[in-house]
This record gives sequence, C-alpha cells and structure tokens, in this order.
Amino acid sequence: MHVKGIARVDKRTKHLVKRLAAHEIAIINHPELDDVAARSLVEARVRAVINAASSLSDRYPNHGPLTLVQAGIVLVDNAGEEIMDLVAEGQEVDIIDGQIFCQGRQVATGHILTAEEIKQKMALAQQNMGTVISRFVENTLEHARHEMSLIKGEYQRPPLRTSFKGRHVLIVVRGHNYKEDLSAIKSYIDEMRPVLVGVDGGADALIEFGYQPDIIVGDMDSVSDKTLRSGAELVVHAYPDGRAPGLQRIQQLGLKAAVFAAPGTSEDIAMLLAYDDGAELIVAVGTHFCVEDFLEKGRQGMGSTFLVRLKVGSVLVDAKGVSKLYRNRIKARYLAQIVLAALLPAGVVVVVSPATRELLRLLYIHFRLLLGI
Repeated sequence: MHVKGIARVDKRTKHLVKRLAAHEIAIINHPELDDVAARSLVEARVRAVINAASSLSDRYPNHGPLTLVQAGIVLVDNAGEEIMDLVAEGQEVDIIDGQIFCQGRQVATGHILTAEEIKQKMALAQQNMGTVISRFVENTLEHARHEMSLIKGEYQRPPLRTSFKGRHVLIVVRGHNYKEDLSAIKSYIDEMRPVLVGVDGGADALIEFGYQPDIIVGDMDSVSDKTLRSGAELVVHAYPDGRAPGLQRIQQLGLKAAVFAAPGTSEDIAMLLAYDDGAELIVAVGTHFCVEDFLEKGRQGMGSTFLVRLKVGSVLVDAKGVSKLYRNRIKARYLAQIVLAALLPAGVVVVVSPATRELLRLLYIHFRLLLGI
C-alpha cells in the first residue's frame, strides 16, 4: 500500500482537525483513539492517519479506529513518538506498507490496521469490561463522596445576563452523534427557541447549524476563536480552588468571561447554571453518561455527573442517540400504506362531489380533443 500527502502534525487531535485540508495526512499522538476524534478526522476527509501511539485500547472496545478504517482512511498505528519531531508541518510524507518516509528518508515504521484486525481486538477488549466497570463504579462512588457540594449547592454561581427562568434550555456537548442528534431535534429548536448553551466545541456545532449560542461554557480549549467572538456570554469552568487556565485565552482575545469554580465536568456546570436559575426543561445533546463515554474522555469515574443528574433529573431530557430512533425505520410498505390512506379520502371526495366529477369529465374531453381522438 502506497499513500502520499502533505502532513499536518499535532499532539492534540481536536486542534489538528481545525487546520486539516482534504487528502492530507494527519499525524497524531492519540492513545485509545475515541470515536468523536475519529469522526472529526473523517469529516476533514484526510487521506491517512499516522498515530504515534496505540489507537486500540486493551481496557475497552473503543470505536475510533474502526470508524476511520470503515471510512476508507488508512490508519498507520503505533509509529512511535519520535515521528512528532521528525516530520514538520507541511512536509510531504510517503507511506509504503507501514514504512513512513519524509524528504527521502525513512523516519518511522507503523502497522496498518485492517477492519478485521480491529474487530478482533475490540472483541478481546470487551471481555475485560466486567473488571473495568467494577473499578469504574468504585471510582465513581469515591469521587461522589468528595463532590457532594454539587448536590448541596456549596459553590458560587456567577451572575449572568442570560436568564433561564421558566425557559427551555438546550445544552450541546461534543459527544457521540452530537451532530446527528442536533439535526434530529431541529424542529424542536426552531419552534421552542430554547436558550442555547454550547459546551466548548458544542458551541461550534451550534454555529455550524446556523444558531447563535447564548452562552458558551467550558475550559475554552476546543472552541474556535470565531465562535468565542460571536457575542455569546462566556463562562470559564475553573477548578474548585479558583484556578481557571481557560481564562488566559479569553483575555488574550480581548474578551470578558464569568468564572464558575466547581468540581466536575463543564457539561455538569452547564446543567447547574440552567437548573439553579429555574429552567423549565433542559435538553442535552451529546452529553457523556455511559462508561465508554467517560473512558474515552480519560476519566476513571463519573461522580460529579452522577450527582448533577440526580439533582436536575426532574427537568432533564437527554437527547443523546435520538437520531438512531429515526434512522432506516421507514420501509416501502409503510410508505405505500401511508399514501393509500391519504388517497382514500380524496377518492371519496371525487365520487361524492358532483362538481368534482364534472371537472374531471371536462378534463377528459379536453384531453381527447388535444389528441384528436
């Protein structure tokens, strides 16, 4: 197998996809490649992906590698961290049967993964899930003990211009199938006009779908500068001790932001912002809640998410996966039945109404005259 293209290099996949062009080669250092990152590479229409790390997980069946390969993208796995320094941004790279060449010399060697091989290793990883889930539950309970402040309300909620009181709120997170789910509830958004909250890269998704985020929440590491400048109210998620690394980026852009110091994830505090201000309904898209979601994010427990969902559960609707409810469900016989059901009333009207019968007779006569019959 021989693949050639211009290389783009970055240790952070979510940063790399912002500057990738079609048919280029992405060089990443992404252990246990997650499905969200893989889908972003597919959308960038890359020709190949070279991963310095191992793309597959031994702990759980991560779907990222299979997503890439099934999209027809060459995945060169475990090429070694040295390649991140040996290939510069914009240089041309040749991949020949797993050997990687740059400027006429071999710089690394990796293994080209096939779909069959990936499925076999995913099946083996699935066998470990019992042990992984047990450890995950133990970590969740331990973290929950230290994050009870989220239930008790022992945090300083920043004042905001945007009001949630008595309104529907849509929170968009960059998680599995978030774009498909956002498309599936478009009619709801257009009709109800909820407060739109983007969690980091979720704000970019809202912009992409033609919506203006009202609030952007997060550590601000995966949302574009353009979206940050869109006029949305900004809330930087800080550590419980007040440290807010994301605030520096906001200040460098000449923007202002509120700071919310609390444990947990940014999607957790987005829900708390809406709930504490009296939101009537919170609709969440792309949020993380199952074990695999959190393992893909590198988290070993979900204490804060468990606690927050306990607190806001009475007004929370999780739209994650809603698009799958409608995918490939309508079959030909169902469509035929629907059309027939619609035609029956029309047929009755034609038979019963003298005016309609006369109109059809006149059309029939006109048709015969045109044909000279």
